[in-house]
Amino acid sequence: MKILYLETSSKNCSVAISDNEKLLCLTEEVSDNYKQSESLHTFVEWALEGAGISMKDIEAVSLGKGPGSYTGLRIGASSAKGFCYGLKVPLVTVNSLESMIEPFLDKNYDFVIPLVDARRMEVYTAVYDGKTGEVIIETEAKILDEHSFEEFKDKKVMFVGDGAKKAKEILQLPHADFNEDTYPSAQYLIKKSLEKLDKKEFEDIAYFEPFYLKDFHGVKKKKSEDFN
Repeated sequence: MKILYLETSSKNCSVAISDNEKLLCLTEEVSDNYKQSESLHTFVEWALEGAGISMKDIEAVSLGKGPGSYTGLRIGASSAKGFCYGLKVPLVTVNSLESMIEPFLDKNYDFVIPLVDARRMEVYTAVYDGKTGEVIIETEAKILDEHSFEEFKDKKVMFVGDGAKKAKEILQLPHADFNEDTYPSAQYLIKKSLEKLDKKEFEDIAYFEPFYLKDFHGVKKKKSEDFN
């Protein structure tokens, strides 16, 4: 089964293609300017070319559903839905935090904790077993302070993600390691996606919404009468 993977929840615009569990091609770029709107479809074309297949060969689409950038998630979800509608193939989704922990599992850490920067001292986070990847604490938005995660102070913990930088500055955990350069990546959606496809845990394409975790707060424009 040829599967297309999209991960757009962070600064990393990431596209992958697999043949079952075998990764055929990965195209991604980390940009502070969040280039998903201009790069995603180009990356899909490049990934197809690199995999040596065409879009009509795709049999399923997998999406990193968030949490993360509101705009990035909207772009990824819209594209995934469009591909699924056009190709008449199923959509499966995976929590984007789960794609961050994959490279660090079974590396002698008791827990792996992704931290996605949500501005100021807030992060999107969850806690995973460092060996099995099992969810220990479900995804949440968390305000960091010096007491955060202190229940793990005697454990060997790996914090990963762009929120790890500010965590490193304030957390008082002697056995913790921090990796600030990890972003959700489409290549690490493969395992969970295949499990969901096998169980036929498909999304309803018409009604699916990304996992925003928090409401979007845009800039509120003043009405003309406010100036009177």
